[in-house]
Amino acid sequence: MTNSRLIDENNSNSLFRKLALLTVVVVYILILIGGIVRSTGSGMGCPDWPKCFGSWVPPTEISQLPPNYQEIYGAKLKGEIEFNATKTWIEYLNRLFGVFTGILIFGTLLASIPFLKKDRPVFYMSLAAFLLTGFQGWLGSKVVSAELSPFIVTLHMLLAIVIVFVLLYVTARSYSGYVDVEKVQNRGILNKWLKWTISLSLLQVVIGTQVREAMDVAITGLGNAQRDKWIDNLGIVFYIHRSFSIVIFLLHAGLLYLLTKNSQTKGLIHKLSSALLWIVFVEIITGVILAYLNVPPVAQPIHLTLAIVSVGVQFVVWLLLNAESVFKKKRVLRAENMNV
Repeated sequence: MTNSRLIDENNSNSLFRKLALLTVVVVYILILIGGIVRSTGSGMGCPDWPKCFGSWVPPTEISQLPPNYQEIYGAKLKGEIEFNATKTWIEYLNRLFGVFTGILIFGTLLASIPFLKKDRPVFYMSLAAFLLTGFQGWLGSKVVSAELSPFIVTLHMLLAIVIVFVLLYVTARSYSGYVDVEKVQNRGILNKWLKWTISLSLLQVVIGTQVREAMDVAITGLGNAQRDKWIDNLGIVFYIHRSFSIVIFLLHAGLLYLLTKNSQTKGLIHKLSSALLWIVFVEIITGVILAYLNVPPVAQPIHLTLAIVSVGVQFVVWLLLNAESVFKKKRVLRAENMNV
């Protein structure tokens, strides 16, 4: 291979890695925005889709709506028939950011085309992320048409996690061989521990969605005036979710202990595992704030996003720990490829 071809290849690899990493960050921001939509009750801020109140640019004041808008949209606005510009624009900006995210994922797919000749799974998984994002957009329209059906909302969130996992896979695979990862002994024990940690963390996320659905019922029944009574009306699912958080924290503490015990250096895997423990700790703190400070809206999206971030980092740790077998390619560092 000539030097010019090698430079071109390195540049395309570097572009893809940076774009893929940026896309993962943007997807997490989108999940955070989605949490804001949910916590502020803005999910039906735009009662139709893809337009908002029949327009591509939503209204900012009631005078821009037809005189009979309450008759047209009243049922879909969940009883909140008075126009709320703040909720409308929160939901609309969520949609716009979703479109921006889709464009980035499409860009990632285009940047992955050169990998067809050298590492096909990168292209095919990028294609999968793009197709899943299209399905996610369609599912988002069903969230609106189903008027925030709990099942559809939960499915929408779980699919977002799948898309994150696919993007994390292609990102980690593209970085494999370009970043230094410490050697870890007794990987069998660590893999078992990680699989339990990932599985139970996903279960905790699902239980969390059940808590949120119970919260919706409590909000509908009690209203904002009795916000201090929401937690008391969540039932046993809340107490399971709260107690299970201790198990999740101990699993992460155990993971960090095992990594420290079975590695001589503190490399990327150790750093990510240390970050994981802090992420879970802050996530638990936000849960405590939700439970004992009358569910402040600002804490809800942070709590959800941290949960999904932690699961994503767990997956990356597992990928890095098993890079040689999962990616099936040599992890060799080259001086000319260190421009990441």
